[in-house]
Amino acid sequence: MSQDLKMDDLSSMETSHTTKIQSGSTATVTPLLKRPEGAKVFGSKVFDSFRSGPKREVAPALGGDNGRVFNAEAAAFNTAHAPLARRLKGRHLQMIAIGGSIGTGLFIGSGQALAQGGPASLLIAYILIGGVLFCTVQALGEMAVSFPVAGSFSAFATRFIDPAWGFASGWNYAMQWLFVMPLEVMAAAITLEFWDLPIPGWASITVFLALIITINLSGVKFYGEAEYCFSIMKVTAVIGFIILGVVINCGGGPDSGYIGGQYWADPGAFNDGIKGFCNILITAAFSFSGTELVGLAAAETHNPSRSLPTAIKQVFWRIAIFYIISIGVVGLLVPYTDTDLLGRNDVDSKSSPFIIAIRSAGIQGLDSVMNAVVMISVLSVANSSMYGATRTLAALAEQGQAPRILAYVDRKGRPLVSILLASCIGLLAYLYVSPIQGPAFTWLLALSGLSSIFTWASICYAHIQFRRAWVSQGQPLSSLIYRSPIGSLGSYVGLISLILILVAQFWVAIFPSGGYNDETVSERLNDFFELCLALPVVLIFYVGYKWGYKTKWVHLKDVDLRTGRNEFESEWG
Repeated sequence: MSQDLKMDDLSSMETSHTTKIQSGSTATVTPLLKRPEGAKVFGSKVFDSFRSGPKREVAPALGGDNGRVFNAEAAAFNTAHAPLARRLKGRHLQMIAIGGSIGTGLFIGSGQALAQGGPASLLIAYILIGGVLFCTVQALGEMAVSFPVAGSFSAFATRFIDPAWGFASGWNYAMQWLFVMPLEVMAAAITLEFWDLPIPGWASITVFLALIITINLSGVKFYGEAEYCFSIMKVTAVIGFIILGVVINCGGGPDSGYIGGQYWADPGAFNDGIKGFCNILITAAFSFSGTELVGLAAAETHNPSRSLPTAIKQVFWRIAIFYIISIGVVGLLVPYTDTDLLGRNDVDSKSSPFIIAIRSAGIQGLDSVMNAVVMISVLSVANSSMYGATRTLAALAEQGQAPRILAYVDRKGRPLVSILLASCIGLLAYLYVSPIQGPAFTWLLALSGLSSIFTWASICYAHIQFRRAWVSQGQPLSSLIYRSPIGSLGSYVGLISLILILVAQFWVAIFPSGGYNDETVSERLNDFFELCLALPVVLIFYVGYKWGYKTKWVHLKDVDLRTGRNEFESEWG
């Protein structure tokens, strides 16, 4: 017998209320002990907040005689009515969009990219990825404002493309942030080595993990405030570095003298030609990853119709100023042949090109300030990583694509079980004090390197399908609350560009610069998977779910444009 829920049934679930009446006690025996009136129980309110939120109807996302029939309507209903707290304000979203991902990729990973491709390749790669991300975020903004549901782009992939792809892309995104968090905590601990402080590595890891877990357990509003403060500091530091870099380049440093474009002439603007350029595309993508979190936060934003479009527009300024200009300045101040630049399996914070530029100019003290900014930045990304992972896991559980327990949300709107799982995986950061510190950093980065490319491609294609379904079902584009200024064309450009970036990455992975030399087959496979580990992970998830649940690609006429649609919002806040 079919287990599909009709839309009318879901509507009735949405409006139904259950009232439970408890009878009074008939006991006549006076208790031996009685708490005095007015006495308070320590922490009772704190512990009470961890209890489950108000009881709500949950539609079974999986049905059929064998429990292997995916119910798309039920999944959409659950994500649209997830009990997350809408407490993020517009200023929170704007700072998440501007500075939410400024961290290891920009401040540390750019050193390795500069050494691999040279300053011109580095700048072109960041401009290219920035343009692709602009297209992606505009597409995401249009869908997220129309459907501010839990899970955002993973839910959109399930609804507009294929439940199997929604499962694969959702788990890909969750795993990306689950493993980026310990990566960033390790990077934060590494920054402390700059000052040669007598602090054991395990102690700094413990403090940083405790800080991140505490922020995420304090509720989404506290998370928003924390990211607001972190982002202000990061943005201020990047703007300060850009101004300082211009001064240094013009000869204002104590030791540097006039630099101009001499490093573009000698040792040169490019290193290793086209392969050098292709090698750094994924590093650039990793640097930008996290911008899409602004769409994920739509489900916890008070008024996404007003707040989200403003935040989306900030992405252009972030791309233009905080990434491209700062990378351009770095390329003018640090030659790609500098021996201090970050190398493979090297995670020394002194390898940051931002710090190298300041030290080379002979400016005393500012390198320590910049190192402190790097530490704050990577902790901020670690904080955002836990947020992104936990919200994605909870949304997957709402859709029946993860264990239901992960969807547990308490009275303050916190996905507690998902936070617990992310906290446990965060313990991987203690690999920092192990003998395999360098390889651990490399493999954690490998797990998350290509993930952003798959996520952005999924967003672009979901937007293309969304627009096609919107028109085919007779909906005028003028009825969209927020409409992407570049429309479907921007999504096509983004999707094609991302596919070409994947092809380029596979090319350099199969035919690396300098050839294989005397490497064994095992070493060649090791090098390949360091660059492309996310690919087999996504394929295994997709094929496995497709085979297990026999899902089909969603036809345009069957796309659900009703459940969770943002048709009315209050004006307060």
